[in-house]
Amino acid sequence: MPYRTGIGFDIHRLVLDRPLVLGGVTIEYDKGLLGHSDGDVIIHAICDAILGALSMGDIGERFPDDSADTKDIYSIKMLEEIIDAISPSFNIMNIDSNCICERPRLGIYRKEMVDQIAKACRIETSQVCVKFRTHEGIGEIGRSEAIAAQAVVMLKHR
Repeated sequence: MPYRTGIGFDIHRLVLDRPLVLGGVTIEYDKGLLGHSDGDVIIHAICDAILGALSMGDIGERFPDDSADTKDIYSIKMLEEIIDAISPSFNIMNIDSNCICERPRLGIYRKEMVDQIAKACRIETSQVCVKFRTHEGIGEIGRSEAIAAQAVVMLKHR
């Protein structure tokens, strides 16, 4: 198959005393995402979308949360490792992602996130889209207790 598509999803709870990292960017906020790594839901969703497109499992298999090697790892490093693994055979055609959170407002960070993701994937910024959505006050995301992300990728065989 010359083209492969994958979808990814991640959600993490917001907690005090953690930096908030989204799309590879540290965001000014009083809470961060709870996780074994830095909790970057955008990057995790992208990683899972890439792995899923190639039937390679998920990031939990590749970067287990019971490993000291992955404790507090910068999620961009995980994405770069996945890109290293697939790049001999596949190119990323595009990445489309949604970040769902009530607060903080993230629009001012979009360009920096797109730049970080494109750099890690060795693609042009025009191949990356990062969108932001609220949850209209509904559920744990709407109460600003969690942040979620979705991603879709298209890969092309070299």
